[in-house]
Amino acid sequence: MAATDRGAPRGIPDAEGADPLGDPFPRARFALPARPGTFLRRDRLAEHLAQGLLTPLTVVNGSAGAGKTLLVADWAARLGHPVTWLTLDATAEGPGTFWAQLLQSLNAHGVPVPTAVDLPADATRVHHSLLSRLARELAGHDRPVTVVIDEFDRMTDPEVARQLESVLRDARPGLRLVLVSRTEPLLPLHRYRLAGEITEIRDADLAFTTEEAVDLLELHGLTLAAPVARALVERTRGWAAGLRLSALAARSSPDPELYLKEFEAGRGTIADFLLAEVLDRQPPETQDLLLRVSVLDRFRPGLADVLTGRRDAAAILADLHRGNAFVEDFGRGWYRLHPLFREILLAHLRRRAPGLEAELHRRAAHGLRRSGSLSEMLAHGAAARDWTYLARALVDDLEIGRLLTRPGPGEPADWFGGMDGDSPDPAVDLVRAARELSRSDLDRGLAHLSRAEERLASGDGDSPEARLTCALLEALAGRLAGSTRLAERATRAARHLVPRMPSRLLEDHPELHALLLTHTGSSALWAGRLDEAREALTAVVRGPRTASTAFPRMEALERLAFLDHLDGRPGAAERTVLAMTAEAERYGLTPPRGSGLGQVVLAAVALGRDDVDRAEALLAGVPAFSSPDPVPAAAVRAVTAGVLLARGRTDAALTVAARPVPAADASPWAPGTPALVVADVHLAEGRPDAAVEALRQAGGDRVDGGGSLCAVALARAHLAAGDPAAALRLLDALAVRGSPGPAVTVPAALVRARAAALDGDPATARELLAQALAEGRREDLRGPFRSTGRWIDPYLAEPSLRARASGWLLPGPGPRQGPAADGPGPGTPVEGLSERERDVLERLARAMSTEDIAADLYVSVNTVKTHLKSVYRKLSVHRRNEAVRRARELGLL
Repeated sequence: MAATDRGAPRGIPDAEGADPLGDPFPRARFALPARPGTFLRRDRLAEHLAQGLLTPLTVVNGSAGAGKTLLVADWAARLGHPVTWLTLDATAEGPGTFWAQLLQSLNAHGVPVPTAVDLPADATRVHHSLLSRLARELAGHDRPVTVVIDEFDRMTDPEVARQLESVLRDARPGLRLVLVSRTEPLLPLHRYRLAGEITEIRDADLAFTTEEAVDLLELHGLTLAAPVARALVERTRGWAAGLRLSALAARSSPDPELYLKEFEAGRGTIADFLLAEVLDRQPPETQDLLLRVSVLDRFRPGLADVLTGRRDAAAILADLHRGNAFVEDFGRGWYRLHPLFREILLAHLRRRAPGLEAELHRRAAHGLRRSGSLSEMLAHGAAARDWTYLARALVDDLEIGRLLTRPGPGEPADWFGGMDGDSPDPAVDLVRAARELSRSDLDRGLAHLSRAEERLASGDGDSPEARLTCALLEALAGRLAGSTRLAERATRAARHLVPRMPSRLLEDHPELHALLLTHTGSSALWAGRLDEAREALTAVVRGPRTASTAFPRMEALERLAFLDHLDGRPGAAERTVLAMTAEAERYGLTPPRGSGLGQVVLAAVALGRDDVDRAEALLAGVPAFSSPDPVPAAAVRAVTAGVLLARGRTDAALTVAARPVPAADASPWAPGTPALVVADVHLAEGRPDAAVEALRQAGGDRVDGGGSLCAVALARAHLAAGDPAAALRLLDALAVRGSPGPAVTVPAALVRARAAALDGDPATARELLAQALAEGRREDLRGPFRSTGRWIDPYLAEPSLRARASGWLLPGPGPRQGPAADGPGPGTPVEGLSERERDVLERLARAMSTEDIAADLYVSVNTVKTHLKSVYRKLSVHRRNEAVRRARELGLL
């Protein structure tokens, strides 16, 4: 007889943290399953499995109950070095959740992962950079890391399989992957087979032989004649669970051999036999408990008591685990049914007690809410269609942020897709409003919100938590509607309510404050209160850095970048967008869905640098969105019109510029941005008076509220119309207003230089041009010089000014090594960049990830990494932000 192992689960460090849905990681998910006393170690399979140490991939593939998990767990326990173990469950849907669990398992088993990589914050996606860093870390290990993923068949997302295969390939030789699955994994197994790089144990291998079945039955206290054992193996086809469960049932019979012969002779399916001969032999209380907990993936005795209405679950579950392992103990009080046994029990429950399943789901939702497991609570509540209870739980527990920070398919908002009927509880209307607003359906969201407010005003379901939830949703609605009044009212209400909230509840939900500040900051931005907007959005960025606040921080960074653009600071805007990209990569996210404002800002920066191709490419990469949010809508309108005008498509540019941006309140800066395009058309066609009028109507004579760019354009139009005094007065007012950025000061200096030239003062004109060239070179601002007209050409032909323009504005050598004529400046790279290195650098400046650059250039990720290392070395930098900034200084971009 082969040896057995009756050990308990191997100890692992505590698994701290939470998954992307905010639920804590169960420790048992990362523990090697315990081998029961009746486990039989089969040497032929252990030796076969040992071959997996020689191949990067091992697949143990068999039907439910075939003994896959215990086989691999026993092998892993005897390896002599740590093994990373991850058991997937029903919550592992989506790439973000899967990789969060795998990273946590690596940490729990002492395998270090890159310190710059945090757990993914989005259940549905993970950024390429996180996977690349993980693969790079694993590839550098002296000893390969062995990772076992049990129940891999639960992961049905082909994107996860593709990502896992990529990590396995890039991590060589530092990773040995063992997949335990009921179905064949979605990985390209044929490639591994052709290369001889896979070890496989399949269903036929897992089937018990007659000799092994005899040994197994002896461990269960049954000594059978060989013909009886052979007949049982033939009947069950060597299926481990069938043998084991049949042995457990026969053990209590006075004549086990006769019992098994009757079973073999045609008692029906194993399921029918187990229900009749195993379940029915349990005491009524145990039968009732097993049937009721079959609706749960995992459970503690307390939750089982909630389903039964009794208080005996702890003793019953402990007895079941000790007696026959129908119930698996995960440690820390967590249990689950054997998957096949659970399926059989659930089917029997539906036949025996129709309608009880929904009630059990309802009870489970109530019990799980008390234990703090939100995602499971919502899943069971939705299965019970107990919408009012779920809505009240979300509102009373201030969990509404889950619907606002993770709006996507398969996420919390979708659990309410089947919500129907009317309810007098305002919490239902609030949840419906949150669901619609998270999908940018403003009209439906406002309708639900209005109904909730009416019911709260009448006293129905009124509570501070409901009022705060209502205020948060009003702030979002005000932002989407462009209604400063609505946003301000919501902010005042929220500030009044916050002191009435339990401090612990607010501490557990930092996303609420971050969302509120993001909405109010965005509304202030639209209203032209730029200092107020910057203060609110900066507070979001500097606030708690948690997974739940990742999306609000990214949205805040996008809008801060747009504020930098309105202030005329393209370099700062670009750096802020890159910071947002870094934030996304840190948490394995993509930029905020439905906006693309960061890409639009980068396009505006490129347009100011006269890089129309790049601006157009960036706009093309902005995802199509239907969000009513007026800030990104106005930004897209302005930049798109500017690109069309630069392409010479005047009619199309004017059409886009005239496109209205729906909003409840007017914005002081929004009309000015398309007016710039209209004015440029008038000036190009010799109608300066019309340009002046167009800019005046758009508020161009204002020098605050984001109107600096428009004010400079109006000054230029005044000058073209023969009114230099009006132009200079406007520029003087702008200078007094504050310290605008170079995208404002450079064209302003060019207008002043032109006025001086017209006034017969070439010396002042040269001085102003020198100032404009110095500032323009630092930001690579070619656009203002291109549009200023031909009057500048004779000045740029002069040696002193030509030297300042050479290499970035005019053809010629770039800035010389050492201090430049206008002050300290960067030198040239130690070595020149190759053409491919320049290609990589240009895409780096567009905030593209390493994987996206590789795909765009049709090269491997490793090739891109090699080029990046070379670029960093030649530019004497260490990070991508530094490389882009240095390249701008050197005129390489």
